[in-house]
Amino acid sequence: MPTPTKGPRLGGSPSHEKMMLANLSANLFEHRSITTTLTKAKRLRPYAERLITMAKQGDIAARRRVVGKISANSATNQAIVHELFTVIAPAMAEREGGYTRIVKIGNRKGDNAPMAVIELVMEPVSPKQAVVKEAEQATATPAAQPVQEETAEVESTETADTEAESAAAESTEGESQK
Repeated sequence: MPTPTKGPRLGGSPSHEKMMLANLSANLFEHRSITTTLTKAKRLRPYAERLITMAKQGDIAARRRVVGKISANSATNQAIVHELFTVIAPAMAEREGGYTRIVKIGNRKGDNAPMAVIELVMEPVSPKQAVVKEAEQATATPAAQPVQEETAEVESTETADTEAESAAAESTEGESQK
């Protein structure tokens, strides 16, 4: 049977790629940050984020799926799965996605391969959207007030114009009567 050729593979065969991603994700969850090549980091990101999303569900079926993805036959990996479900997933409860961050760190000395650090984003989510909405409301409110002032200015200029016209009309009437 021919090997699948759809898309580039890390390490050659599909099974080797699965094992590499499983080991990389286990190390990522254990150490919270790992240094690897940029290509491996980009391939690891969706894999690890999917595992974290499963862990956020927190039920036994999700735990079994994660154990199937991370080869959890060793005691170390079982501890990593436990840590993923008890520490990492609750810390990511408020976050809707974007659990990992990739930072480029330059090229490797030996083969000039681009290197990157992939790390878990453990900072709490900041409520930036509320601040933006408040700022928009603050800018919208002063913008509405000058419009009212402009209409008041227009009314005052119209009144001044009509007064000037009536005064001019009276003065022309007074001159014509002389």
